[in-house]
Amino acid sequence: MARRSLDFWLTSEDLPAPENRVTLIALKESIVSIAAILGSSFETAELLGASLEEQEVETRWGSVRVYKVPDAQAFVVFRHGVPHRHLPHQVNTRAHIAALARLGVEALLVTSSVGVLDAAVPLFVPLILGDLLMPDNRLPSGEVCTFFSESTAGQGHLVFDEGPFNHALSSTMRRLARRAGTPIAEAEVVFGYVPGPRTKTRAENAYWARMGAQVNSMSLGPEVILANEVELPVVGLVVGHKYSLPEPSLQRTDQDTLGASLRSARQALEELVWRWLHAPTEAVFGNHLYRFGS
Repeated sequence: MARRSLDFWLTSEDLPAPENRVTLIALKESIVSIAAILGSSFETAELLGASLEEQEVETRWGSVRVYKVPDAQAFVVFRHGVPHRHLPHQVNTRAHIAALARLGVEALLVTSSVGVLDAAVPLFVPLILGDLLMPDNRLPSGEVCTFFSESTAGQGHLVFDEGPFNHALSSTMRRLARRAGTPIAEAEVVFGYVPGPRTKTRAENAYWARMGAQVNSMSLGPEVILANEVELPVVGLVVGHKYSLPEPSLQRTDQDTLGASLRSARQALEELVWRWLHAPTEAVFGNHLYRFGS
């Protein structure tokens, strides 16, 4: 897999302290690295009982705690921190993606617990994302969702040839689920990014459903855009934890079993994340950046 050139948005100010520099260079030149960004259902720095090794990665957009997976060339970012301390609009998405790029990551899994806008989509079953609905290309702060906030050498337009989610990685995730015996929805779903930190009104749920979103959450969308902007292939895996349907009669969340079902869904998601982080994964970036004069 071809390496990305990071020179156009990483400057000398981004280099770590000298004692860390050798480690980062070695990681970037080693075998293909993969990563996962995990959402609010993951509250501790461990997976399947295995502790993860914390390290700090400096970027132009701030310092990021990245966790190394034992016995694998793989990394984890906990979107909301460990323990949770960031609301969705407080997540430093640019720093997260920049840190993973600095570590030489070549394939990224993003996860989220989602509200379901389509009554035909099951709850508590892992869903693979097939497309993204994010009409206003902005971070929750209102800034444009890009690394190119200012005119920069090497900047360009992100052009979706394949789409925001990498087909090969989606196939890999489905194959991992089959091998694990984990139920996974057959059809891919359209993800709607709706910034938080509040939930949506009933009218907004109806609006997003009419727009074509089948599931939604307050995160994940900007991560997908920024990862693609650094030519990092992405796969999305989410679990519906409630129905966000406009008709009250279709609000089918069973409150008595919600906690147990969420725990079961978390266990299924955790198994797939673990397998992903230990799977030999390669994918060709299916989109491109159009740069003037190129």
